[in-house]
Amino acid sequence: EVDILIVRSATKVTSAIIEGSPRLKLIGRAGTGTDNIDTDTATRHGILVMNTPGGNTLSAAEHTCALICSLARSIPNACTSLKSGAWQRSTFMGEELNGKTLAIIGLGRIGREVAKRMQSFNMKTIGYDPIITAEQSLTFGVEFFELKDLWPLADYITVHVPLITETHHLINSEVLLSCKKGVKLVNVARGGIIDEKALLDALNAGQCGGAALDVFEEEPPVDLKLVQHPGVICTPHLGANTREAQKRVAIELAQQIIDFKQGHSLIGVVNGSAVTSQFGQGNRPILLLSKRLGQIIGASSSSTPAHISLSFNHTVSSHLFEALSIYFSYGYLHEQGNKRVNFVNARHLFEAKIEMVVDKNQELNNVLVIRVTGDSGIKELSGIVCGDHLWLNSVNQCRFIAHVPLDDEKTHVVVQPIQGSFVDHLRDNTSKYQNRISAVFDTVSQTGSNQDQRWCALLL
Repeated sequence: EVDILIVRSATKVTSAIIEGSPRLKLIGRAGTGTDNIDTDTATRHGILVMNTPGGNTLSAAEHTCALICSLARSIPNACTSLKSGAWQRSTFMGEELNGKTLAIIGLGRIGREVAKRMQSFNMKTIGYDPIITAEQSLTFGVEFFELKDLWPLADYITVHVPLITETHHLINSEVLLSCKKGVKLVNVARGGIIDEKALLDALNAGQCGGAALDVFEEEPPVDLKLVQHPGVICTPHLGANTREAQKRVAIELAQQIIDFKQGHSLIGVVNGSAVTSQFGQGNRPILLLSKRLGQIIGASSSSTPAHISLSFNHTVSSHLFEALSIYFSYGYLHEQGNKRVNFVNARHLFEAKIEMVVDKNQELNNVLVIRVTGDSGIKELSGIVCGDHLWLNSVNQCRFIAHVPLDDEKTHVVVQPIQGSFVDHLRDNTSKYQNRISAVFDTVSQTGSNQDQRWCALLL
């Protein structure tokens, strides 16, 4: 029975472990990669998965550079030869790195540090990353290329990407054939990014001139054909294996867990990044508005909607739209009494019941519109952000005479159609809510078709 689980790369956190730990709230990975953790299962159970993305950066980058240098000068093989009593200078003819082209796949923290160091050898650094732009890569001296254009240019290729579906066997037999003859590969990221069978075939055929591998598809490797190949330099997953990195990731993860427990900002969250990355960028008011509108619909819906759409300004990022949908889902489900919901699993739990889409609307400015299909009551709800203030603007295109304030999260808001006279409706609700109503807001019709429809918002 644990609340927080801390692991390194060798520990596999499976779905069985997660499902058998009902109190588990956070899984901390002391390091970067989280492919040893079943993140999907953790997300469904509302468990945060957290890593320390910066702690291993320098050690991994330095190890990469050391392997590149070792490949260029055959240092490990020359060392082994000399220790055996041989003196074979001509056997180990190396090459200069000066003027060679290094392709860096993945231009995050480690990739950038590798670029900076290898530029000191006067290597030309080119690269690819699905996230950053060509303009951004130029700021740290890397010329951006699409992958298909990059492969034929590289003398050396190093990979610094996570192992996900899109990167599994990213470098395969087809890619290797498109590379320069004699290209050299380095992998200090994750085993499986390079197809090991394809690499062995390319080494045997002379298409690949050498490889330096710190990680493998199976660790420790059982089939040693690749490891024992004379063109391969290998180390047993040592990229982050320095005293400094071990200390750094331990301290960073401990501090991140303290911040988590104290309710401060969440750094290193893997499965809640859409929320954590947007909350601190001046987006707090619109995110809270989305949650409040979710609460109102959750409290006011007479049946489970079939479909909900969120519309907001088209200029905002896709990450903010994702965060808006998460906040709305959380507000709706929490108001419906779901005790399991949090910001990690809210979207998953919501979409298990209701279809949701987000819509970028260029006509909306600081206005968030929620449209509901399949509910007999609220069909449309709109809210507005004005500075740090949140307001409920209209329901079913009926505009409130005065904006309904939503700033105070302790205030419960119920939106209802007015049945009969306003006075009778208010009297009935006063009795229903036992005199807990602190304010009432009435609507006027916004369109001609709704002249006979009136709504009120009750603040409890």
